Amino acid sequence: MAKGPTKSMWMRMLIVMLALVVGTFGVSAIRLGKLMIVDAEDYQTMAAEQQLYDTELSPTRGDIYDCNMNVLATSATVWTVYITPTNIKTEEQKNLIADGFSEILSLDREDVYAMTEKSNGYVIVKRKVEKPEADKIRAYISDNSLGSMAGLDESSKRYYPNDSLASVVLGFVGDDNQGLSGIESYYESELKGVPGRMVAAKNARGANMPFSYEKMVEATPGNSLVLTIDSYIQHVAEKYLEQALIDNNVTNRGTCIVMDVNTGEVLAMAVKEDFNPNDPFTLSEADQQKLEGLEGEERTAKLNELRNKQWRNKAVSDPYEPGSVFKVVTGAAAIEEHVTDMSQHYNCPGYIVVAGQRYNCHKTSGHGGENLAQAFQNSCNPVFITFGQLLGVSTFSRYFDAFGLTQKTGIDLPGEATSMYHSEENMGPVELASTSFGQTFTITPIQLITAVAAAVNGGYLVQPHVVSQVLDGDGNVVETVETVRKRQVISKETSELLCQLLESVVSEGGGGNAYVPGYRVGGKTGTSQKVSEELQNTTGERLRISSFCGIAPMDDPQVAVLVVLDEPHADNVYGGTIAAPVGGRVLADILPYMGVEPQYTEEELETMAINPPDVVGKSVSQAKAEIQSANLRVKVVGEGETIERQVPTSNQSIAENGIVVLYTEGAGESTMVTVPDLTGMAVAGVNVTAADANLNVEFAGASLTSGGAVSYQQSVAAGEQVEAGSTITVYFRTEDNVE
Repeated sequence: MAKGPTKSMWMRMLIVMLALVVGTFGVSAIRLGKLMIVDAEDYQTMAAEQQLYDTELSPTRGDIYDCNMNVLATSATVWTVYITPTNIKTEEQKNLIADGFSEILSLDREDVYAMTEKSNGYVIVKRKVEKPEADKIRAYISDNSLGSMAGLDESSKRYYPNDSLASVVLGFVGDDNQGLSGIESYYESELKGVPGRMVAAKNARGANMPFSYEKMVEATPGNSLVLTIDSYIQHVAEKYLEQALIDNNVTNRGTCIVMDVNTGEVLAMAVKEDFNPNDPFTLSEADQQKLEGLEGEERTAKLNELRNKQWRNKAVSDPYEPGSVFKVVTGAAAIEEHVTDMSQHYNCPGYIVVAGQRYNCHKTSGHGGENLAQAFQNSCNPVFITFGQLLGVSTFSRYFDAFGLTQKTGIDLPGEATSMYHSEENMGPVELASTSFGQTFTITPIQLITAVAAAVNGGYLVQPHVVSQVLDGDGNVVETVETVRKRQVISKETSELLCQLLESVVSEGGGGNAYVPGYRVGGKTGTSQKVSEELQNTTGERLRISSFCGIAPMDDPQVAVLVVLDEPHADNVYGGTIAAPVGGRVLADILPYMGVEPQYTEEELETMAINPPDVVGKSVSQAKAEIQSANLRVKVVGEGETIERQVPTSNQSIAENGIVVLYTEGAGESTMVTVPDLTGMAVAGVNVTAADANLNVEFAGASLTSGGAVSYQQSVAAGEQVEAGSTITVYFRTEDNVE
């Protein structure tokens, strides 16, 4: 009979088992200790990565307002659609997401499917999704039980309610709401705000775990900006600038700046051709045609060039040779240094020779004898070259610097360019001569209008700026931009004399096309050659820049308007002919808006349009008598006894001896007439042609300042049908070759 284990055997077995148990527990304890103590932080991080979803909360970008608190740029709620690929388990789920999301969001299905196969816990499918598509995505997620695999995060999108208005000033933002140009870029730190964060724990199904596992830091909205820009003045500047580009076939864009000469506030800064900041990457139709036939890298390079050009702010980023508008600076220095005064007389034979170099006047036959005022009116090159030589290199350079032309203005916009000029040590008599009348150096439009402002505001160089206030998220003012006077450049007395001289340029000289009835307007015209660039054609025509800077009212200067047309191709490209009318039309619209009261001369009052009396509801005989007593002609349509309607109405002005059409009861439809071509005529010819067509005319431009004024544009195109008695505005200008 076999014996069982002995006591000693049991003891040995017990010892072995205990050793195994102790060893096992020891190894486990060591392993557990390593996990819980040594590697604890690493495993906690891994767990957090699997369970926690960290989402950045985008702040609301600050708004941008004009000076009257009209919204120029704002942000609206949009959504970011995302998926969590780590929670997508089946092929069916991948296909559901790829099919539905691609259709609703107008994306490529294969691209969306590729997103579902990533190993990430958070993949953005599309940003800035508008509410209609966002609602469809929510419904699709709910209907297909995709809640653990997809979702939407609230975000914001930038909107520009006025489309292209002031687009190069405002700029635009990218997909991440970061400013890429203009004010949006320059004031990025103020506008962007501070992002928030939401850290939430998710369970295995991707659903939120209890609230204690969620932490949110709210985003701080960005500050808002109030601009010095006035939407109405900006609209006026853009309207007339754009028309000038069309009328004169301008091929290298144009700019128009309107500035308060006393504060440096930029009331308008127009650049055409521009873009729509709501869709900044889309080119104009004309530019799109320039891409036709291009492929590959060549097309990409051209596309980038055209986009950068339409975004570029020509007013601050493109230096140019200012031409004769710069004579304001030369004249100011000459008067201040007593090199000239109103008693001096000069002779212009049509040229001047300096250090063996001949410089022609734009009037090659010469202006003959002239005084200081006539030199300004005639924009006489030899006289202003003489001023430069009398000042000398050192003194001239000192004023060039004092007027701010050797440095950037410091305007609060990105991309301001530097000027290129002859330094004092490199300037000889020849360089001084060419610089004196605005050639062989380049400055920016913003530099030039700032210098002109100093010349007429009492002599103070002011800091130009486009932002007036910074507001916090609650609308409280956190910063106000005050007027900065950098220095006094010329005396008040010199400034006052310059105002008189510049007013005479418009009233008696080459700036007559900027004339505005009822207002004392001054200014200076300019036409510069691009010496280094020549058109490659048989005529050898040189590229030119036509410009005009106008100021008003000259008895108390408040506003300056600079118009620059780069590379016009018209029969007459002189600044006095094509740029001055633009400045005049801008001033004519904005001066009454700014509250500047007109003060008409006797001559202007005699030729002013009048408002016909209101005769609606009166008898035909009484109506005719009242109309005729106002020195107006009358035409009655219909056989009734009472007037039901009149054209023009009592709040529309017409010229003396104009026609008023009266409609009686039962007159039927309006009497329509065809608008004739009213261009290319003197005032008398326009009057006769319009009267023959039973139309009224309102004259604008240089119709009163010169007997040689000719009509060049009309408010309603020839051939269009309008009601008899309607008023057509006809614009006049002189076409003398005055710079």
